[in-house]
Amino acid sequence: MKVGDTHSLVVVEGLTRTQIAQYAGASGDFHPFHTDEAHAVEHGFDSVFAHGMHTMGLSGRVVSELVGDAAIRSYRAELRRQVWPGDTLTATAEVTGVEADADHPVARLSIRTTDQNGEVVLTGTASVWIASP
Repeated sequence: MKVGDTHSLVVVEGLTRTQIAQYAGASGDFHPFHTDEAHAVEHGFDSVFAHGMHTMGLSGRVVSELVGDAAIRSYRAELRRQVWPGDTLTATAEVTGVEADADHPVARLSIRTTDQNGEVVLTGTASVWIASP
C-alpha cells in the first residue's frame, strides 16, 4: 500500500425503499423523512431518503474490503448530499499517507462516495493498520 493507491467499490446499486426501511429497523431511527413518503413530500422533499448513517455505513464497505474490519482504526465522514431510492453509490478510498506506528504501519485514507451522476454524496477519512511489507 502506497500513497496514491486507490480502491473503488460499488457499495449499493439501485438503493431501494425496502433497504432504507430495513436500515430504519436496524438503527431504530424511524424518522418520517426516511419512512413516510407523504410526510417527506409534504415537507418539500421528492421522496423518502436514506439515513446519513446508512450512507456512511455503505461507504465504509470500501475500507473493510480493502483491509478487513480488524485493521480499521478510525473512520469519519461528512455527508454532502442526500441519497435517494434508486441511487447507485460508488465509494473510493485513496491512500494519502503511510506512517510508522509502534506495532504496525498505518495508512491514512481519503474516502469519496459518488452517486450514479458523479455527484459527491460523502467525503471522509480513515486510518488503518496495514501489514508490514
